Formats: sequence, structure tokens, C-alpha cells
Amino acid sequence: MNTPSARSIYVARSLPVAIDALNECGAAGAPFAGGTWIMRSPIRHEPHKPHYVAIGRIAELTAIRIDADVVEIGAAVTHAALAAALADLPEFNVLAMAAGRSANPAIRAMATVGGNLSTSGFAAADCVPALLCLEAEVEISSRGDQTRIGLERFLQIRPTLEPGRLLTRIILPRRGRKTAHARLPLRKSGDYPAAIVSLAVSFDAAARVQAARIAVGSVEPVARRWERLEAALVGRPLDPAQAAEAAVELANEFSGRDSVELPAWYRVSVLPSLVRRAAVAALDAKMES
Repeated sequence: MNTPSARSIYVARSLPVAIDALNECGAAGAPFAGGTWIMRSPIRHEPHKPHYVAIGRIAELTAIRIDADVVEIGAAVTHAALAAALADLPEFNVLAMAAGRSANPAIRAMATVGGNLSTSGFAAADCVPALLCLEAEVEISSRGDQTRIGLERFLQIRPTLEPGRLLTRIILPRRGRKTAHARLPLRKSGDYPAAIVSLAVSFDAAARVQAARIAVGSVEPVARRWERLEAALVGRPLDPAQAAEAAVELANEFSGRDSVELPAWYRVSVLPSLVRRAAVAALDAKMES
């Protein structure tokens, strides 16, 4: 029988077939793209699902579309492919850096951006804070329906998504801005970062910050924007030292997370230096008009 209920991995050739298969599997199934998180389940002492629906061969999920006003990224696009596609778009430096420096080359060749966003238990995902500062929206597909929501909202509801609802696309508006991604990797832990700061800023005619979006990842269980720091940067020139000083004053709003690799306080303590690094990198970057 060539049905999801009769085999461990069902290879879906189209999105409707994949959604039907996930509905049939119900809570006993899950999508399988790059598999980098799923294959490490035994290390985390987590059981595998009885059934997986492979979505990595679905053309629309592995496509990247770059238009004048928007970039659309299929959920099964790998980190390596994403970094290569955005290499000549300066406004997306933050995402190209996040995808191109995450983990290691072997993982980047397999891990997908949709998997990065959908895995609730993976606090150190590089692409999540990068996408938060780029005002990303995501498309959720189910039988006969597609819903588009902001990434911040998706991060809130992703643990409760019903079987058969699948993240299929990431949508990014194009803006004139400078962006950068700063991370502190843990060499003994698969190059996963202790902390991440992603930054996107636009400037007015007087070279003052007109708008800022800053997101922090890996410090807490779920990445989030640093809105108080964003507000502190607006209306003045972007000065890396001053941005770091503001970060010192505001860092106490993060509680941090303990892990076997690092204590919570350390993750929080490195945020000001990462803010400074991100600001320096953003100022050094070319601006997309």
C-alpha cells in the first residue's frame, strides 16, 4: 500500500498530496524536509513520530522568487541555497548571514528555512531573529485554504498548529535599509549560538535612524524583537558604542535560558557586544536604494 498509514516515510510530490497525507497521519505524523532536527531526536531523548511526510521534492516549496517589491521563499529552501540567492541583495544581508553562517556546511546544505521557523524546541535558530527584523510574514496552507500571518504571531501559535496545517512560504517586503546579523557561536555545541542579535535600520536625509528593528535569538526559548532598544536608536545617528550602552541599560528585560552549555546570565551579558557588532556591520554594508 502506497499510503502514509502503511509506511514510515511518505514522499509527497505535490503540496495538496502532502497536506492530505499529513491530515491522514494526524498527530502520529509530521513533515520531513531537511531532517536535521528530527534526526537528532534520540540525542534529546525524544521519540520519533511513527510517520513522516517528506516535502523536500515539492517544487513550489524549494523555490525563491525575487521581485522588485517582495521576496518569497519556499519553506523547503535550504540555508545554503538561501544564502546564495540573497548574496547580491544588500538589504537582506542579515538573512544571508544568518543562513550562511548557521551551524556548519553539512547542516546548511540540508536544513530548511521552514524547519528553522517551525521547530518550537530549537531556541538557537539563526534565521528566526533575522526574519523578525525583516518584517517577515508566513503562509500557512491547509486543505483548500491559505492563511498569511506575521512571523511574530506564527511563533506564538506554532506549538498548537493542527495536523494538516503546513508552513509553506515566507514573504519579505523589500525596503531601503541596512541590515546585519551578529552571533556568538559555541564551538563545542555544533556551532549553535549562545546569543544572536539581528538588526535592520533605515535612515532619513540627515543620516539619523528613521526606523529600527532589532531581534534577539537563542537567549530565551523563543526569539523576539527588542522594542525598547529599537525606540532608543530612532532619531539619532547609528553609533555602535552608544547602541551598546543603551543595550546595557535595557538588557535586564531578558531573563535568559539555562542549558547544559551555558547559564542564562551569560547569554544576556553578551547582548551589548553583539549589538555593537551588528551596528558596525550594518554601517559598513552597502545600502539598497
